[in-house]
Amino acid sequence: MKGAVLYGPRDIRFEERDAPRIVEPTDAILRLSATCICGSDLWPYRGISPVAEPTPMGHEYCGIVEEVGKAVKSIRPGQFVIGSFATSDNTCPHCRYGYQSSCVHREFMSGAQAPVLRVPHADGTLVATPELPPAEMIPGLLAVSDVLGTGWFAAVAADVQPGKTAVVVGDGAVGLLGVLAARQLGAQRVIAMSRHPARQQLAREFGATDIVTERGDAGVARIKELTKGVGADSVLECVGTQESMMQAIHATRPGGSVGYVGVPHGVELNGEELFYTHVRLHGGPAPVRRFLPDLIDLVWSGKMNPGKVFDLTLPLDQVAEGYRAMDERRAIKTLLRP
Repeated sequence: MKGAVLYGPRDIRFEERDAPRIVEPTDAILRLSATCICGSDLWPYRGISPVAEPTPMGHEYCGIVEEVGKAVKSIRPGQFVIGSFATSDNTCPHCRYGYQSSCVHREFMSGAQAPVLRVPHADGTLVATPELPPAEMIPGLLAVSDVLGTGWFAAVAADVQPGKTAVVVGDGAVGLLGVLAARQLGAQRVIAMSRHPARQQLAREFGATDIVTERGDAGVARIKELTKGVGADSVLECVGTQESMMQAIHATRPGGSVGYVGVPHGVELNGEELFYTHVRLHGGPAPVRRFLPDLIDLVWSGKMNPGKVFDLTLPLDQVAEGYRAMDERRAIKTLLRP
């Protein structure tokens, strides 16, 4: 089969790869219905996170089970399933506490930008839909696999509560779905920080009540102005840079919470400065598996449509153009059809 392989900065190729096969008795093989490009894929694509060798790309996926290992009990061929970027057995202590992305058997998925995918720990990683979904629902279900689950964890980690004020730092796909998550969790006011009109419009569709275009100290000042000098109850940090993290911390009121899910690059915190903010910090790789059943239900029932975040759809063999479009900010998120 052919799949996406990254060779170096901005060198993504769609080339022949070995087709996946069952390796462990806990594996499943999926025929993918859709996959996509993640904002975190742009770090190695841009050369910020170096790759030592040609690397199969992609970790967001949904599709039909083709084959399962002999130890798999809860997943069967023919089901439509969704998984996470981090595999989990869903039984270890960390999983039972709801942190499946820290499972003792965790593997980070790769190679999903292809027509067929091997998923380890299938019983603990995959969740089936009630039946085969209609085609128009697949983008929304694909979003559950990572980008919605990550935005949802940002909101949960930031302790978004009904009637409170939430701020979202970052207008990429995760930030936009963080807006959706904050509204779904009951935030009365959701302030999206964005400078891009198309992203601002989608943030509004997802439930943003205010848009702030300023960044850094000016952005913090604007948040303080909008909250009568207090700061936000909850701030979702969805970028991963020094500026975005400090903007998030300083925009939060004393006693408020920051949920950070942007993969950190060059982020350093001053202990004494943090000490005097009285701000709670919680985040990390999103335990998407914790939220999968509920998020699937919300999409399945039509209560939300996170699939709107995909503003570019391409055939899988045009994956290189999908990366270029996101790198150049011509697209928020690219959906790929195998």
